[in-house]
Amino acid sequence: MLDKRSSIKGELPVGIGGILAVCLASLLTLGTAGCGADPDQVTVDFSKTVPVARPSPQTGGAGALRGAVAAMISPRETFIHYRQLLDYLARKSGKDLEFVQRKTYGEINELLGKGEIDLAFICSGPYASTKDRYGFVPLAVPEVQGSTSYRAYLIVNRNSPLHRLHDLKGQTFAFTDPDSNTGRLVPTFWLAGLHQRPETFFRQIIYTYSHDNSILAVARGLVAAAAVDGLVWEYYQATNPVFTSKTRIIKKSEPYGIPPLVASRHLPVVERERLKHTLLTMHQDPEGRKILTELLIDRFLPLQEEWYEPIRSMHRRLAHLEESAHAPQSEK
Repeated sequence: MLDKRSSIKGELPVGIGGILAVCLASLLTLGTAGCGADPDQVTVDFSKTVPVARPSPQTGGAGALRGAVAAMISPRETFIHYRQLLDYLARKSGKDLEFVQRKTYGEINELLGKGEIDLAFICSGPYASTKDRYGFVPLAVPEVQGSTSYRAYLIVNRNSPLHRLHDLKGQTFAFTDPDSNTGRLVPTFWLAGLHQRPETFFRQIIYTYSHDNSILAVARGLVAAAAVDGLVWEYYQATNPVFTSKTRIIKKSEPYGIPPLVASRHLPVVERERLKHTLLTMHQDPEGRKILTELLIDRFLPLQEEWYEPIRSMHRRLAHLEESAHAPQSEK
């Protein structure tokens, strides 16, 4: 049996239409989502996969550009599909690329904050809520199918009798990552509107550590429902719906700003500006356009903070509700 802190690994044809899961990749086989060494965690390994090297960010030379991608899709897919974009940025900067991967969003955020990596694609949630803490410096945001926004999808199995969020009470649910916007914050916010908390509303919670793994978990009946990045789900449905066709969307969120590419505050300003210029003009370069086309990105655009205000608003609302719940009775 899985406990409330379980993780899963699996295989799913992947191709992502937005960053990240937020996500932007082409169709291949899903790699491992990796699991920590917590003895209380249970791993359900659907298939044996090829491990991905995870180099130490401190092994690169002075001429290396150290890039990373938060694991919104599986590590092997991240390695294959984002590396070509980061390679392009490194070459344009006259550097070699050192590609770094970690399991959780939090690990990537910490590396950026300490200056142990130079730039990374990160989830919208951490950008909106911890930009100042980690010193994220926005470089650009991908435009996908003419949009710089994405939504959370609440999905259940196609044959499930469940049709509304209310119906999920007492069911097993998959979150993506503790810091994920669409994969955790949004469903938590939805439940708050029902005066409920995930820990008491659901019978069991697991963390999959990628949106494709969450889709897989629902499709195979490992969990009753999950909240996933809508761009990830839509891409699978359009290109190879082997697993998305076994799921059904029962709720969609409002739009949120697509996860951005950010730089570390420790990277010199001149290097950050060079990277930003390369990204914003990438679609005008034949080599750059080819890479963008393969990743289903139209172009990169300057980040606008108002795109992420709905996420910050959810955080403020949840914090207020939490404070009210713990306030002395006389203060209520």
